[in-house]
Amino acid sequence: MADWTDVSSDRPTRTIWLHDDGRTVVVIDQTLLPHAFETLDLKTVEDAAVAIETMVVRGAPLIGATAAYGMALGMAADPSDAGLEAAAARLLRTRPTAINLHWAVGVVADAMALLPPAARAEAAYTAAADIADDDAAMCSAIGDHGLRIIEEIWEAKGGTGVVQVLTHCNAGWLATVEWGTATAPIYKAFEAGIPIHVWVDETRPRNQGASLTAWELGDRGVPHSVIVDNAGGHLMQHGMVDLCIVGSDRTTAAGDVGNKIGTYLKALAARDNGVPFYAALPSSSIDWSITDGVAAIPIEERDAAEVTHVRGQAPDGSVVTVRLTPAGTAARNYAFDVTPARLVTGIITERGVAPASREGLASLFPDMT
Repeated sequence: MADWTDVSSDRPTRTIWLHDDGRTVVVIDQTLLPHAFETLDLKTVEDAAVAIETMVVRGAPLIGATAAYGMALGMAADPSDAGLEAAAARLLRTRPTAINLHWAVGVVADAMALLPPAARAEAAYTAAADIADDDAAMCSAIGDHGLRIIEEIWEAKGGTGVVQVLTHCNAGWLATVEWGTATAPIYKAFEAGIPIHVWVDETRPRNQGASLTAWELGDRGVPHSVIVDNAGGHLMQHGMVDLCIVGSDRTTAAGDVGNKIGTYLKALAARDNGVPFYAALPSSSIDWSITDGVAAIPIEERDAAEVTHVRGQAPDGSVVTVRLTPAGTAARNYAFDVTPARLVTGIITERGVAPASREGLASLFPDMT
């Protein structure tokens, strides 16, 4: 089976890397996809914070890696104790829901606190690189464990037909450093020669499924179809979905899954139709301090313009933003929801597939509970 990095492409195999100068952080500007592929240089901690806030980078694992490199940029500029505190505080204000952000900033900040200022910048870059490498390795392992689930479905079909997977939002390569979370099993299955087709929820309001997941699946040659968010239940009723795999921005110690708004509705439809529903995530996305996700996971509410307006490509090739709603109409934009553990068939992690429960997760991660 080929590694992700074995695939020939003119584009980078990772979503975040260092410039040749060894200091500037380079990321893909995901706000321009799928209509343009451009990269952006991050040279200061403020650059990193703004990239996270404006969703130039997004996806819990990639947010974590970007925050780690943001800490390194901060230490390169001001390695004092005050500089360390200021860098951490700025990055922690960017996005409330994704736990990877807090985890990564904490890892780097704790390591820096033990070092004299003169040693902090180099050590911070090393710590950030380790976080990025670990994320790539964890996502690859998630893919291996999830592949077994897809193989079992394929075998149950008698090795005929196509395995139909439904996913929501973008939990792919673009949301991580490499491979993706929900897409990692899909990519592994595709490379293993298992016929697979992906139903891609458009994922309103930012359309990250239609714009990002569809873009990267197409780039990899994986068969897929974009559907409106409300079509998933219909497909399940008619036996057109074999399993659902989603990502997670924060999962509780008891297995509640916080993910892009609309995930909960997919889980309800899956339960009603007997369709397995999995969340794929690295252990860095688990918040071991909470158990009740509905009560404790902070739900980010974003700019209402994401609901009232839509961005797309005009016939002349220009990218334009147009209003969908009547002028003056109020809108609310809740970015995430929480799927209770009772609706989750299993959680695919780098250490294996666990039941969505405190006992299930603890059995895989006794060192973290």
